[in-house]
Amino acid sequence: MNIRPLGDRLVVERIEQEEKSAGGIIIPDTAKEKPQKAKVLAVGEGSRDESGKRIPMDVQVGDIVLFTKWGGTEFKEGGKELLVLKESDVIGVIEEGKSAKKAA
Repeated sequence: MNIRPLGDRLVVERIEQEEKSAGGIIIPDTAKEKPQKAKVLAVGEGSRDESGKRIPMDVQVGDIVLFTKWGGTEFKEGGKELLVLKESDVIGVIEEGKSAKKAA
């Protein structure tokens, strides 16, 4: 990829949802919503605090993230639809395969 995001921005590629519902019903393209789950392809260096010091990003390349429905700016690169998000548009990182800790 030939883009390096600046500041607290990241470039992601949406992960398409399954075409069948849990009950086995096939969902047509016109009824699908754009996925809010994506794989991080590139991250910026992070934002700066009031003194000018860098605040590192909480996400890394390769992470799977959930982001806000209307967040980001779409663009095409090499035939792929990509999205540039601010770190504040990311709701959370999906940690697949790791056991979730139970609340006390």
